[in-house]
Amino acid sequence: MVFLKTPSLLSLLGLLLTSGITQTLAFDNNRNDNLAVYWGQNSYGATHSDSANWQKRLSTYCQDNAIDAFPIAFMNVFFGAGGVPSIDLANICNVNDNSVFPGTQLADCSFLASDIQTCQSKGKIVTLSLGGATGAAGFTSDSQASSFADTLWNLFLGGSSSTRPFGSAVLDGIDLDIEGGSTAHFDVFVNRLRSHMNGASKKYYVTAAPQCPYPDAYLGSVLNAVGFDAVYVQFYNNYCGLTNFNNPNAWNFGQWDTWAKTVSPNKNVKIYIGAPASTTAAGSGYVDANTFSNIIKTTRSQYSSFGGVMMWDASQAYANNRYDAAIKNVLLNGGGSVTTVPSTSNPPSTTPPSSSSSSTSKPSTPTTGPGNCSGVNSWVSNVAYNGGDKVVYGGHLWTAKWWSYGTAPGGAAGDWQDNGACTTAKVASFAAQTAKPHYESKSVPTAVPVQTPVEALRSKSAAAAKQTGKTARNESRFARE
Repeated sequence: MVFLKTPSLLSLLGLLLTSGITQTLAFDNNRNDNLAVYWGQNSYGATHSDSANWQKRLSTYCQDNAIDAFPIAFMNVFFGAGGVPSIDLANICNVNDNSVFPGTQLADCSFLASDIQTCQSKGKIVTLSLGGATGAAGFTSDSQASSFADTLWNLFLGGSSSTRPFGSAVLDGIDLDIEGGSTAHFDVFVNRLRSHMNGASKKYYVTAAPQCPYPDAYLGSVLNAVGFDAVYVQFYNNYCGLTNFNNPNAWNFGQWDTWAKTVSPNKNVKIYIGAPASTTAAGSGYVDANTFSNIIKTTRSQYSSFGGVMMWDASQAYANNRYDAAIKNVLLNGGGSVTTVPSTSNPPSTTPPSSSSSSTSKPSTPTTGPGNCSGVNSWVSNVAYNGGDKVVYGGHLWTAKWWSYGTAPGGAAGDWQDNGACTTAKVASFAAQTAKPHYESKSVPTAVPVQTPVEALRSKSAAAAKQTGKTARNESRFARE
């Protein structure tokens, strides 16, 4: 496919603010021009020292009609001190810089109530995103999942409690961004929430943010079991990312469209293209506004499940010449309210794309001879690897053939090429090793220390203790609970 140059998209930002697109409209999930942007983790501040562009309060991003939905990231602990959850909103509200409710590690962010209500008054929805790679997010039983749904309903949604982190503000739903651990019992959790939502006087939404490889390693079974209103597919940090749009063996929006129409319990679920809002917002997958414009127009014309675009995150978009507004202008050009028509096509394939268009199966894993393991990291079970990544495992050097997560080299899945026994003992030590973030990272820099969950929490606590004021935090999304 040849991209045609779109003249000066960024120069057209003023259209959004001055061309009459100023009427406040209620959020409409049936539209195909919605823009959802995550807020809460100060992604820009995690990779930049110029604090002037660090994340601002939520209301800052609601002053025009560019963004339609704000998932607040993250509720990173489900069952903390006192049996209640914990939230971390980086430099805006956290357990180190703000007061907590007695006997808990739940930050009192009630000063954000006016921000949330201001955004809602402008026709936007504000939801709570659950998870994050360092978060303790999971259930041990159906009853625990159901009870937790009741807790969230009372703390953040339409219920009542003396412990409401956002004060009088009532959020518009929840978002699942589960990128580690087990998702057992999450279907019960969602169904219980739905039982509360269905009896309420206002509309609530349930969304999810899976990775683009289909099916998602964590949320796949949950997405197939219960109905979601929208799915923010992360088309970055993966072979199926935006930078591979022209590769039919990689770009797989079609798989997600087929899932929406043939597998999802909600056949009208909307699929969003998830994108980094700048080059520093993710390890890979960022495309400029002109390139993204062509991708959006082509995808929307082909798939009726297309609902819009998701971005990580607000701080990155604003610092990147209002990337959000540039893309919103593209979405508004030809967008509108649509109804998904169920398809009769077969369920999407779950086979990862081959490196060759003529190959339909994974190649074998022959040993290719001695390998130089000097400086190569050991394989780590909680790190996702892209094709071409090298690791040391069992005294051998291995190369990933394609995206792989949690599958040890030499296993039956055949994800790894055995390059032979190591010819050097100079293998990187675990304490000092680093690994490139792949799909599990929305905001992590291009190299971060690999840590066990305990080490990650200990490091975070030590760093927090040294802080003298509100500083940028980065949800590492590497070490998993």
